[in-house]
Amino acid sequence: MNFNMNLPGLEDVIITRTEELEGSYYLHVKLPIKKHKCPACGELTSRVHDYRTQKIQHLKLFERTTYLLYRKRRYVCSCGKRFAEENNIVNRYQRHSIEWNQALGLRTVKGKDFKDTAEQFRTSQKTAIRRFDQIASSSLKKVDTLPRVISIDEYKGDTSAGKYQVIITDGETGTPLDILPNRSVKTVKKYLREKGSEVQMVVMDMSYSFKSAVQQALDNPIIVADRFHFCRYIYWALNRVRRRVQNEFHDYDRKKCKRMKHVFDKPYEELTYKQHWYLERYLGLSEDLRTAYALKEAFREWFDKVKKVGTTQLGEVKQGLYRFYHQVEKSGLEEFIKAIKTLQNWQVEILNSFAFDYNNGVTEGLNNQTKVIKRNAFGFQRYDRLKSRVLLHHQYKSLEIQVG
Repeated sequence: MNFNMNLPGLEDVIITRTEELEGSYYLHVKLPIKKHKCPACGELTSRVHDYRTQKIQHLKLFERTTYLLYRKRRYVCSCGKRFAEENNIVNRYQRHSIEWNQALGLRTVKGKDFKDTAEQFRTSQKTAIRRFDQIASSSLKKVDTLPRVISIDEYKGDTSAGKYQVIITDGETGTPLDILPNRSVKTVKKYLREKGSEVQMVVMDMSYSFKSAVQQALDNPIIVADRFHFCRYIYWALNRVRRRVQNEFHDYDRKKCKRMKHVFDKPYEELTYKQHWYLERYLGLSEDLRTAYALKEAFREWFDKVKKVGTTQLGEVKQGLYRFYHQVEKSGLEEFIKAIKTLQNWQVEILNSFAFDYNNGVTEGLNNQTKVIKRNAFGFQRYDRLKSRVLLHHQYKSLEIQVG
C-alpha cells in the first residue's frame, strides 16, 4: 500500500507494506527521493548509490510491538562522497525511532517508575534510566535567584546524600524550585547565601535549625510559622492530658476512651449525638480533661476568629493570644504550660502568619506527592535522580499528552 494513515511522526513516510509476524507488527517504509546537499563539497545531488534496510523499534500500534523496516537510501555525489539521506524517523546510531525516544522520555517523568515504564515500551530498565537522565540534564530548570517569598520544608528521602532532603518552593505560586541534599544548617545556609539575595520572607515549620540558617544567611528576613505546626502543639497537649487521666479510668472506659479519642479533637459543634454522649461521659470522669478540652476549644475559637481579621486587626490577634496564655497559666496544666512556652518562643513568627497570610500547605502537599513517587520506585539511592524525578514530575504534570 503506497499511502500512510497520518501516523504521528510518519507523515512524510511512504508505507510500502505491512505484516504481522509472531505477535509483532512490521511497517516497511521509505522516503521519497529528493535532492540532498553533499556534506563534502556542498553540491546538490539526487543520485542514489544503494539501499540498506534498518530495523527500528517504534511505538505500539494496535497494542502490538511495532517495528519499522526502514529502506534507508544512500546518495553519492559527483565528488565521490557517499552519505545517508536526511530523515525524521531515526537518529544516527539509534535502533529506536525518534517518536519512541520522545515518548519513553516523557513516560519516565510522568509514569509510575522506571521498571514499569521499561515494560510498557518493551525495553530494559537501564535504557529507560538513560533516557530520563538525558531529559533531566537538558530540561530541568535551574534556579539562579530565589523569589521574594519562599517556603521551606523537609521530607524523608533516604538517599545516598542523606536521610532527609529539603524542598524549597515559591511561597506565592507554590511552584517547587529546588531540593537540597540534606537538612543541615550548613547546607541550607550556604544555598540561601548563594541564591537568596532577593528573598524577603520565608515560610517554614517550627524548626530551630531552619530558623537559625535563615537568620544567618539572609538579611533580616520575615519568618512566617506555618499555622498547622503551631496549632498542633495545643492538640498534642490535649492528647497528653487524655493519655494521663485515662490510665486512672476503669479498664473498659480506658480502652473506650482511647478508641474515641477523635471526639476530643473534633470541633464541638460538629459532633454527632453519639459523639456528644461519649465526650460528656469522659469529661465528667476527669476535671483535668474537662479543663484541657475547654482550653483547646478556646484556642480554636481564637484561631477561627483571627483567620478572618488577622491581616487588619493584628493588635486584637495579639491580645487574644495573651488572654489564652493567661487562661492556660490559670489552669495549672503542665502539658498546656509547656505548649504555650513553645508558642511564646515563636510568637513573632506566629503573628506573622496572620499578618501576611502565608502558609506551608502547598509545600506539604508536594512532600506527599514526593513520598508517593519514592514508594512507587521502592526508593532512590541517588539523590540527584530523586531530585530530578520530583522536580520534572511537577514541571511536566500540566502536559496533557498521553503516550505509551
